[in-house]
Amino acid sequence: MNKKIALTVLAFQLIGLMFHAHAFAEPLPNVSVSIGDQGSDQPGTSALSLLLIITVLSVAPGILVLMTSFTRIVIVLGFVRTSLGTQSMPPNQVLIGLAMFLTFFIMSPTISAVNDVALQPYLKGEITQTEALSKAADPMKKFMFQQTRQKDLELFMKYTKTEQPKTYSDIPITVMVPAYAMSELRTSFQMGFMIFIPFLIIDMVVASTLMAMGMMMLPPVMISLPFKILLFVLVDGWYLVIKSLLLSFNTT
Repeated sequence: MNKKIALTVLAFQLIGLMFHAHAFAEPLPNVSVSIGDQGSDQPGTSALSLLLIITVLSVAPGILVLMTSFTRIVIVLGFVRTSLGTQSMPPNQVLIGLAMFLTFFIMSPTISAVNDVALQPYLKGEITQTEALSKAADPMKKFMFQQTRQKDLELFMKYTKTEQPKTYSDIPITVMVPAYAMSELRTSFQMGFMIFIPFLIIDMVVASTLMAMGMMMLPPVMISLPFKILLFVLVDGWYLVIKSLLLSFNTT
C-alpha cells in the first residue's frame, strides 16, 4: 500500500516537473494595459471618461430604483405577499423579476424618447456628451413630474431655495428625484393598505371563530391562510394588482 502511494506521489512530481520545464521553455508573452488617448491633446481625457462610466454603472441600481416605476411596483408586490402571509412565496427573485419587466413595460415610452433625443444623436456625433445627458434628463423629468405631488416638490425646492420653475425642465434633477421617491412611497403604501383590508377581515373572522369554539391554542394563521389564498385565486388577484399598478401611472 505504501509503495502504491509513493509511486503516485512520484508520478505527480514528474508531471509537475514536465509542466515547469515547458513553462520555462515557452515563456508567457508580456501584456501591458494603458489608459489614455494617445491621439488626444489631453492625455487624461480617456481616463476621466472611463472613471465617469464606472461611476455611472455603480449608481445604475439607484437610478433604476429611484427614477423609474420600480419602487412602487416592488413595494406593492411585497405588500401582496405580506398580506397573504405566505412567507417567501412568491420568492424575492420572482417579485423583483416581475417588477423589472413591468418597469421596462411602463417606462418604454420614456426610454424611447431618451433614445431618440439623446442617445442616437450622441452616437452619430451630432451632440456632445454634456448635451446628451441634458437632453436625456428631460424625458425622465417629465415622467417623474407626472407622478410627483406638488407638496413634495415644494418641500425640496424651499429647502434648496430654488426659484419657482416655469416648466418641469427647469426643475433640478437633485430636487426632482427625492420628491418623486417620496411620492412613490406614499402611493405604494396607500395601495398596500387597500390590499391589506380584505385579508385582515379574514384573519379577524377566523380568530373570532376559533376563540368562540374554545380553540385558542390553534394558531389562526394556519386556518386563515388557505382561505386567503382561495379568495385571492377566485378574484384573480394577480390580474387585479397588476392592472391597478398599470393604471396608477399617469403617463399622458
